[in-house]
Amino acid sequence: MKDIRLNAELLRRKVPNLTVAAKSIGIRPATVSNLCTGKIDLGKAEVRTLVGLATLANCTVDELILREVKLNMIPTQIKVLDFFAPLVAGGTVGIVARPGMGQLVILAELLQRLKVSTYETILLMPEATSSDMEELAGLANYVVHSCEEALDKMTKLDSEIVFITDRSYLISGDLLDLQDRLVHQVTREITTILVDISGDVVDEEMPYGPLETLWQLDADLAARHLYPAVHPLQSTSSIVEGIDLDQKHFSLRQRAQQLLRRYKELLSFVNVHGKERLQEKDITIFNRGELLESYFTQPFFVAEAFTKQKGLEVSLTETLRDVEIILDGRADTLNPEKVRYIGSIQESML
Repeated sequence: MKDIRLNAELLRRKVPNLTVAAKSIGIRPATVSNLCTGKIDLGKAEVRTLVGLATLANCTVDELILREVKLNMIPTQIKVLDFFAPLVAGGTVGIVARPGMGQLVILAELLQRLKVSTYETILLMPEATSSDMEELAGLANYVVHSCEEALDKMTKLDSEIVFITDRSYLISGDLLDLQDRLVHQVTREITTILVDISGDVVDEEMPYGPLETLWQLDADLAARHLYPAVHPLQSTSSIVEGIDLDQKHFSLRQRAQQLLRRYKELLSFVNVHGKERLQEKDITIFNRGELLESYFTQPFFVAEAFTKQKGLEVSLTETLRDVEIILDGRADTLNPEKVRYIGSIQESML
């Protein structure tokens, strides 16, 4: 039943406080989130869950289900994003992280990269802004300070739009009102990216409501200065969980996540007992996991002044080829340090 999807956009508009509403009728917020991203096949969802969600949204079950909807990704040429959790064109992405883990740097880099694309970027500044958000303003095509101003700008633009704002507008209900009006007034595709500058989102089950893409940042990666610190196991997208991913990409992603999941288990053991206590087969897994983790680091254009490293773009085609090389053991002779903050792994194999 991979040809059907939950209508996440309708849920966003119809049920403002979905976390509380879902709990009130006995549905776990995580279940709703997994149905929206495709982690749970909608065809396998319990009937009572779908009926309950339709009741909350005051719609029919048929209206809650989208059939044969083709999703497309917006290529970022950021390896870890395009491989594990692609940005869904026309969808909503939420970034889950505590302050200081690099979420605003990721946003700045996206704004920088989208400047040369066909997308126009609009940044809605939160009322309680910060110096970091002010720096983002210089990278966006347009900066607005209210939902009304954002709507006015969107109705005048002819191109597709990437709209970035803070969770505070979601909490107030202003963003939901804006999205409801956009359905009737704007026909162009709008991709929304939500961030929480307060960092409170990490303590909630479903802080943004239904999402097409989730980028969850990893405190461990950030502590070890492995950026972008995007969690390869917790981050996901309805593209990779649904029918819209190339089969090779889907297979490689599954293999990579399986390797990294085992690597993280072994890393905990190694931190306590040392690598020499590992069995031989686990040493191979550990080394490849460490290599793959290092490979997914990437220098950003917006950080060049601080890192003294030139920003790099890596196409999805290159990333798929490189990941396959690592998983197949053809890069086993490389030191993880050598592939850290590089573009293609082939640069290190020459």
